Amino acid sequence: MLAHRPVFLFVMILAPVLCVVFFTSLMAEGLPTDMPAAVVDEDNTPTTRKLVRVLDVMEMADVSRKYYSFSEAHEAMRRGEIYAFFYIPKGTTAEAISTRQPKVSFYTNDAYLVPGNLIMKDMKMTGELIPLALTREKLRAKGLPETEMMAWLQPIQIEPHPIGNPTLDYNVYLSNMVVPGILILLILLTTVYTIGFEWKQQTQKAWYQMAGQRVSIALGAKLLPQTAIYTVQWWLMDWWFFVHCGFPCQCGLGMMMLIGLLTVLASQGFGVLLFGIQAGMMRVALCICSLWGILSFSLAGFTYPVTDMHPVLQALSVWFPLRHYYLIYVNQALDGFPVRYVWSSVCWLVAFCVSPLLVHYRYRKAFLKFEYLP
Repeated sequence: MLAHRPVFLFVMILAPVLCVVFFTSLMAEGLPTDMPAAVVDEDNTPTTRKLVRVLDVMEMADVSRKYYSFSEAHEAMRRGEIYAFFYIPKGTTAEAISTRQPKVSFYTNDAYLVPGNLIMKDMKMTGELIPLALTREKLRAKGLPETEMMAWLQPIQIEPHPIGNPTLDYNVYLSNMVVPGILILLILLTTVYTIGFEWKQQTQKAWYQMAGQRVSIALGAKLLPQTAIYTVQWWLMDWWFFVHCGFPCQCGLGMMMLIGLLTVLASQGFGVLLFGIQAGMMRVALCICSLWGILSFSLAGFTYPVTDMHPVLQALSVWFPLRHYYLIYVNQALDGFPVRYVWSSVCWLVAFCVSPLLVHYRYRKAFLKFEYLP
């Protein structure tokens, strides 16, 4: 079956390889930088021009466009030419010198969530630097030395230390979850299709007789080649991430390979469970697997924290293998903590591996009595 149906060649070999190469090359630069932004400087004084240069030096924004009015910049944002713009009204410098607290504004297009948030961070920092720069000029005019000025301007120096992903690399943040999530989805679909195809061809009884009328032998022997292929694919993915791309891996490549093998078995076990519940109804089981795999990207917790979700969704999240792989990956690869801190997730993956036992009797009945339902 694997050799004569091209769908297996694509789903089990080509698709995983293409996903790994595509996502890692798509975000190879890490954090997005030099995103198009603009400035509207109606004041046009040496102070505001220095402010624009500071904004252009920021890593995220590329202030390559300048507009003469607010309406021009707003229209450019609507057309999608820029993600944000900084607005400096006329008289800003004069009001600052006379201590009348002028207002500068920045506008970001949060319809584009990632670039909007990243540029907003730079613009907010630039806006906070404006009063500090003006105060420094006043203190310098009074003759204060540089050390005393910095003590007034920045009495506490903040040093950020991001843990696990210190470079804030989006490739590390996203690829390590998106690609395993796609692999888990493919494993679920392949498992259900492989089993259901026997009912579709009406060969399930001959298959059952060939296995000596033992459900465990029939399912285990049928899925064993897929287990080997997907495990090799998962290990190649780990090598690509942690060796070729140099992603952080505090626990070592061997531990991540062991976690990958457990995840493959858990995904296959969960697929067997889903088909057993819908025995004979392959289309329904495939739809459930597709829905389950897609929802796992939202409920795994790497895009939005599960602890802030509705209690019903928090309870539902434990039924997704990707959720437990994510917790183990963060604990082991990024943080290097002892596995006892995520022991519950390990137990959940083991439970998924043995979950077909819950529908063992239903499979026995399905082999003998259930017919394929289109």
